[in-house]
Amino acid sequence: MRLQRRLRAGIATILLMATGSSFALNTATIISSTLSPDCLEYRVTGICYWLFCTQFGCSVRTSVKVRHYIPDAVVSSYANTGENPWIEVRAMSAPNTTAQGGGDGTTNHDNENNLAKFRNADVIGHPGGYVFSQFASASGYICEGAGTAFMPYLLSTLDTIAWRYNIPEAVYPEALIPGLREIGARTSLNLWGAVYPRGGFLHQVDDHKASAVVAQRAGDIVTRRGQLHVYQPLLANSRDGYWPAGALVENDASTGKWQELTPRLSNTCAVFPHSEPLTQAQQGDYAWALWRPYSCCQRRGQTFLGSVDF
Repeated sequence: MRLQRRLRAGIATILLMATGSSFALNTATIISSTLSPDCLEYRVTGICYWLFCTQFGCSVRTSVKVRHYIPDAVVSSYANTGENPWIEVRAMSAPNTTAQGGGDGTTNHDNENNLAKFRNADVIGHPGGYVFSQFASASGYICEGAGTAFMPYLLSTLDTIAWRYNIPEAVYPEALIPGLREIGARTSLNLWGAVYPRGGFLHQVDDHKASAVVAQRAGDIVTRRGQLHVYQPLLANSRDGYWPAGALVENDASTGKWQELTPRLSNTCAVFPHSEPLTQAQQGDYAWALWRPYSCCQRRGQTFLGSVDF
């Protein structure tokens, strides 16, 4: 078992080092990124109790309750419409009659440092499910995620009214009142941007931070039901012995965390904002894997009696 774990860790290190400096993001690179113990964060959290009955009587059985993160989706945030940095899925978000242009605004002033930036965003099911399952199973029993590989959960080119015109979220209280739903904090002088309105436009000097804010907005949409956007919810339903991830909340790692895929492939996960070095993309295209927390325990009876956390 120890030899297998060392072998997997060695393979993960080699793959991450080999792809870390590449600006081209492909499916193979994304799959290799799932071999990250830091992002997985596997731990035993408690015990589940099950009532097991046969024709000879009933007994109470137990199973271990575990919690770990799962890479549910790849969230791309990019400037030029139709140029998703994930090459194999680029055709999903091709320009159309309502979504063609992209990029940043300009005032033609050399001293301007507060340009309006625009980013498209795509949320697509992470393709690394099988490799991740093999890697995570070495730690013990594993949970099922909500994402389906290559499934488009949000394509901003199909969400034109909400994404490009901020209708109706431009008049939401979260968009009008400073301090509500912000990534970072004004008091710490580390404010990356506001979650609302959840569209493609924002003002941010740093290109990387602007794209991260847009990625957070896209993740915020797909992890909630009933939003006024064109999307599919990236959520699973709870059941006996299974507690899926809920709504993604900014600044809160217990609801989800991000692994940078491009322009720099990272083997760790973090929330926005973070203190890690920010690499600027040459073409304004960025992508992250969205890891979400799940808890579960193995079914060992017909009736779930409850669980106790350590």
